[in-house]
Amino acid sequence: MPTQIQDDDASPFADSTIELGDIDARVGRSGLPSSWKILIVDDEQEVHDVTALALRGVHFSGKALSFLNARSGGEAKNLLEAHPDVALILLDVVMETENAGLALIRHVRESLNNGTCRVVLRTGQPGQAPETAIIRDYDISDYRTKTELTATRLFTTVIAALRSYEQLRAAESQREEIARLYEEQKRVNEEVIRLKAELERERDYLREEVTQAHGGESIIGASPAFLSVMSQLDAVASSEATVLILGESGVGKEVIARAIHARSPRSPRSLVKVNCAGIPRELFESEFFGHVRGAFTGAHKDRVGRFALADKGTLFLDEVGEIPLELQAKLLRALQEREVERVGDCRAQRVDVRIIAATNRDLRAAVAEGRFRADLFYRLSVFPLRVPALRERRADVVPLFEHVLARVCRRYGRPFMTLSSAQARALEAYAWPGNVRELENVVERAVILSTDGVLRLEAALQELEEYGGGDALTSRLPAPAATPQEVEGGILTAAELRDLERRNLIAALERADWRVAGEGGAAELLGVKPSTLAYQIRSFGIERTRSSSAPA
Repeated sequence: MPTQIQDDDASPFADSTIELGDIDARVGRSGLPSSWKILIVDDEQEVHDVTALALRGVHFSGKALSFLNARSGGEAKNLLEAHPDVALILLDVVMETENAGLALIRHVRESLNNGTCRVVLRTGQPGQAPETAIIRDYDISDYRTKTELTATRLFTTVIAALRSYEQLRAAESQREEIARLYEEQKRVNEEVIRLKAELERERDYLREEVTQAHGGESIIGASPAFLSVMSQLDAVASSEATVLILGESGVGKEVIARAIHARSPRSPRSLVKVNCAGIPRELFESEFFGHVRGAFTGAHKDRVGRFALADKGTLFLDEVGEIPLELQAKLLRALQEREVERVGDCRAQRVDVRIIAATNRDLRAAVAEGRFRADLFYRLSVFPLRVPALRERRADVVPLFEHVLARVCRRYGRPFMTLSSAQARALEAYAWPGNVRELENVVERAVILSTDGVLRLEAALQELEEYGGGDALTSRLPAPAATPQEVEGGILTAAELRDLERRNLIAALERADWRVAGEGGAAELLGVKPSTLAYQIRSFGIERTRSSSAPA
């Protein structure tokens, strides 16, 4: 049981009951790293000596007491400036020297802005106690007459003040730590905001890159078959219906899926593509639904599945007919329940995803043969949308070819090359078994091989010769007789050829009174489609002029 020191006189300021076990009151302990600094301010030297003698050898919280002595307020100020870590001031209220008493307290609290240092007021005469407001406003720890401060009372008063100082310092350290953490969190938040803005800029940039990589938002086609597809696309895009895009390989099913997403309310969010044909059976669940770390061998970290990535957006299941039969039930459950469960996780996650699927297979035949689940087929084919093959919309071949040609020429830094009438007829007659994908490949090969500014289709696709016939596939106009641009040998440069073609277009337009389509129109005179001529007019920047002569 620790020894208890009890003072008979009650104090209105501090707890007068102190346990020696709490304060570690031991004498003669050495090797302490620091000490409690106590400043004694009194104009009587005897008070300094008696106070130091009474408190000599006292320890609190493992530290001894050390004393600083000031006989005046001026000396006290100097010591406080030199020792900002003073824990306690034993201050005589009334001294005969200058700057004594309460003036020193105001200096500590206001000038030094020191709110942790404890102050115990002492006076030699009763009746000189400061006002209650001063005690409250200046945070005075205790007030006693010198006759009341016996050894026991002085001991308990000092220990109570030091305990209060220790608690205040701890609170101040906590406030400083909180302030530091707040500033650190503020910097982190600012960094997060900066990184978020940077990611949004990168996202917008990547979206533009993806849009350009897929030919922009425009979809080329004016044939009745393709216009029917676009009419259905516009009708279903604004809904939440699941769309099943059907068509041969290379017809542009992914382009149609992107167009549906771009026209839907979900366009601000992601369109996530999954190539179902390229997912191994053992990784199907992980790819679609994600997994947690340690779920299987090689799962070194958590992974977010494609369904979760597409939350609030659109999930495009390309080649959905390639999903193995035993895995189709898991996909069907995710579509029905609108929730997924990561591999190795026992909690299901709700997802809000619109599904667009695509296949070049006959899924009805696959259902009949037992290779595709009927319930999954009907879940996917809420709105079937068939994209016609390129041979079924021959009127779109030339405009689509010229659209791709302009894009590829820009990519390779080549001047725009136009199609001749013979080339256009050959392109329309060709069957295009590879559909739009084959057409894009032919355009790129032709641009790469046409180094002299003349579009050479015979080198890009030799099969076209049987539809157009030999040299007719080379877009080369005969040199006009006796023209100023003619050079030795009858060969025109690419710039001269382009200028000649521009003049020829303007001449045809003027002869047709600037009518593009219809009987007697410029398109008929030139032997090209009206859409092709319209594109060439825009490409050359031709505008109608009042003069009957072709501009230079």
